[in-house]
Amino acid sequence: MRPGIPETSNADCPCCGSAGMSVFYEVKDVPVHSVLLMPTREAALAYPRGDIALACCPKCGFIGNAAFEPSHQDYSPACEENQAHSPRFRDFDRELARDLIERHDLQSKDIVEIGCGKGDFLKLLCALGNNRGVGFDPAYRPKGDCEGSGGPVRFIADVFSDQYAGYPADLVCCKMTLEHIPRPDDFLAMIRRSFQGRDPVFYFQVPDATRILREFAFWDIYYEHCAYFSPGALARLFRAAGFVVEDLFRGFGDQYLLLEARLNGDERRAPLPLEEQADELWRAVSLFSAGYRERIGEWRDRLATLRRKGGSTVLWGGGSKAVSFMSAVGGVSGIRYVVDINPRRQGTFLAGTGQEIVAPEFLKTYGPDAVIVMNPMYREEIGHELKRLGLAPEIWTLF
Repeated sequence: MRPGIPETSNADCPCCGSAGMSVFYEVKDVPVHSVLLMPTREAALAYPRGDIALACCPKCGFIGNAAFEPSHQDYSPACEENQAHSPRFRDFDRELARDLIERHDLQSKDIVEIGCGKGDFLKLLCALGNNRGVGFDPAYRPKGDCEGSGGPVRFIADVFSDQYAGYPADLVCCKMTLEHIPRPDDFLAMIRRSFQGRDPVFYFQVPDATRILREFAFWDIYYEHCAYFSPGALARLFRAAGFVVEDLFRGFGDQYLLLEARLNGDERRAPLPLEEQADELWRAVSLFSAGYRERIGEWRDRLATLRRKGGSTVLWGGGSKAVSFMSAVGGVSGIRYVVDINPRRQGTFLAGTGQEIVAPEFLKTYGPDAVIVMNPMYREEIGHELKRLGLAPEIWTLF
């Protein structure tokens, strides 16, 4: 692919069916899972790999991985996507739950969460509103360390499908799941069928593709994320699936898109202020295509310079961003360790490149010269933790 010039793919858009999606970002041999726990360095280095070929639809603005193979995915309790160990993230989830409860009068109501992870958010919704909840996720692991609930909550360790139609719901919640679905149109059609005849609020949360493009954030592009949405593309997808989009906004430092919809309502509200046109997104895609290599090169140079001076660097955050970052910058980094506050990740290894994931206390003896914060939202709390440990390394953020 020539820098800055997206090339036409043979793939049709899985959202609107249009031909001529254009590939604008390619990376070969990346781990097909980035949050699956790797028990040994050997397992991490040998983990299966796949290719990423991000392509954009010029008509609706959907972005997807044209090289994605669904057979590679293995969502199970060994997945560790939980961010609830961070005080900053817990505050975000709590504020979000309270807002949904207050605005939609979710008191003693029924809630269904599709893609509930380990159940933290669903339990929070039920605890704060005395609600009843059912969560679906093949990666659900019972007896997790999440908050207790005020109403009855149960979990089904399976993907949500037509067989589960009929569950009562005043709120249908789906956080950070749609980006894992290779056919979002079919997925939304199935959800619509499952709740037809009722009028719940639908709350969806996905990463904001426009931020990824604007920041040249190659570290936020993972194999598992086969679907990427801008505000306009997300709203158009829901309307095409028969939903009425009632609200669309950003959250968590503008990293997430948050959409609310119903099956019935006033269509005259479209489009919403946050929505962009497909040609606006195309300009952002072209700029990203022209600039992401330079961003990768900047990080390679920065890490190589510190390494030549005898300095050491660690990453802070052992999730998907770390896997993607290390896959892109390669062996020049000299990075040996990744820090994570999640006890389940500690003692495991980063998929693809094999860095050991350690607890913060490890740094007291290792003494890094620089710490790269994988998510700038956590910079303040990481700074406090380093100070508590008696350390004063340089703190770098990816953006």
